[in-house]
Amino acid sequence: MNNTLQMTRRTMLTGAAVAGALTPILVAGTAAHAEDEHAAPKGGKNAPVDISKLPREKVELVKPPFVHAHDQKAKGGPKIKEFKLTIKEQKMVLDKEGTEVNAMTFDGSVPGPLMVVHQDDYVELTLVNPETNTMQHNIDFHAATGGLGGGALTVVNPGESTVLRFKATKAGVFVYHCAPPGMVPWHVTSGMNGAIMVLPREGLTDGHGKPIVYDKVYYVGEQDFYIPRDEKGNFKKYDSPGEAYADTVEVMKKLVPTHIVFNGAVGALTGENAMTAKVGETVLIIHSQANRDTRPHLIGGHGEYVWATGKFANVPDVDQETWFIPGGTAGAAVYTFAQPGIYAYVNHNLIEAFELGAAGHFKVTGDWNDDLMTSVKAPSGA
Repeated sequence: MNNTLQMTRRTMLTGAAVAGALTPILVAGTAAHAEDEHAAPKGGKNAPVDISKLPREKVELVKPPFVHAHDQKAKGGPKIKEFKLTIKEQKMVLDKEGTEVNAMTFDGSVPGPLMVVHQDDYVELTLVNPETNTMQHNIDFHAATGGLGGGALTVVNPGESTVLRFKATKAGVFVYHCAPPGMVPWHVTSGMNGAIMVLPREGLTDGHGKPIVYDKVYYVGEQDFYIPRDEKGNFKKYDSPGEAYADTVEVMKKLVPTHIVFNGAVGALTGENAMTAKVGETVLIIHSQANRDTRPHLIGGHGEYVWATGKFANVPDVDQETWFIPGGTAGAAVYTFAQPGIYAYVNHNLIEAFELGAAGHFKVTGDWNDDLMTSVKAPSGA
C-alpha cells in the first residue's frame, strides 16, 4: 500500500501541470454530462435524436486477434451498440525468458478488444474498474467528439463504474486508450489501448463505387513496452504497477523500448497462435499502435487496398508493399491470399520485428499456383 500511495503522490506532483491544464475541460465535461442527454444543436446533421426510440444491441467482445460477429453493411437505421469493458491490472509474461510486465489492460488483453459499429450508430460503453485494482483509469476514444474523447467523463477509481455514450460520426478505424491526467504515457505503454472500427453504413468500397467484402478480419495491436533492468542488465520484476512506476518512467523517457510486440507478447501470433486463411479468402487486417509509428508489411503478399491512417472516407491506396501507420492511429489493409504457406506479417523496421518481437504469421492453406511462383532450378552446387 505504501508503494501505491507514494506512486500516487508522485503522479499528482509530476502531473500537476497537465492536470491543471485539463481542469476546465474536466469541469465542462462533467457539466455536459449533467445536461439533458437529448441536447444538441438545432437542425443540421447534429440535430437532436430521440435516443429512447433507437433499437439497442448488446455486443459480446472477444479477445484479439479475433473480432466479434458483425454485419459489413448496416441493416436498418442507427442503433445503440452496448459494450462493456472491465479494466484489469495484471502481470503478463512477454517472452520465453519470462520477462514480466505489470500490465494495465481492457478486458485482460493487450490490445483491448476491437469494437465494431456503423457510422451514425451510438456507442454506449460501460467501463468497470473493479475494487481489486489499485489505479484510477478512464477511456479516450479517438472516434468520439468532445470531452477528451470521453476521458473527461469516464474517470473511475477502484470499485467504480461509468457509462459513456457517443455518436460514431466518422467512418474508419480509431485507437482508444486510457488517459488519466498526469499518467497518460504510462498507462498507454502498460498495455491500456485498443481500437474501434466504424464501418460506412453501405460497407467498404474502393473509393470509386466498387464494394470491398472481406471473409475474415483480424486485429493486430502493436505494443511497445519499457521494462527496467537491474545493475546486471537483467529485467526487473515488481509486485505491483505502483512499485514499478518510477523505474518504468525513467526507461520510458529514453524512448527506447525493450520489447515491441504484437498482441501482448513475443510469439503471440506465431506457431499455434498464427492467424489462418485459405487461398482465395479476403482478409481485412486492422493494425493499431497507440504510441509509436509502425510500418506493417506482409511478406509474400501485399496491401491490395490500404487505409494507412484508417479513415474509410478516403480513397484507399492500392497494391502497397509496406504502409506507414503514425503513432496514435489504427490502419486497415485488405488482401486476398493467392498462395498457400506461411506468411510473416511484420513491422518492417526489421530490428523491431526480428529482435524485439513485432511479428506474426498467417497460415494459409490451399493449392499452389506455379504460374505465380515456381522453383526453376533447386539450389545446388552445380
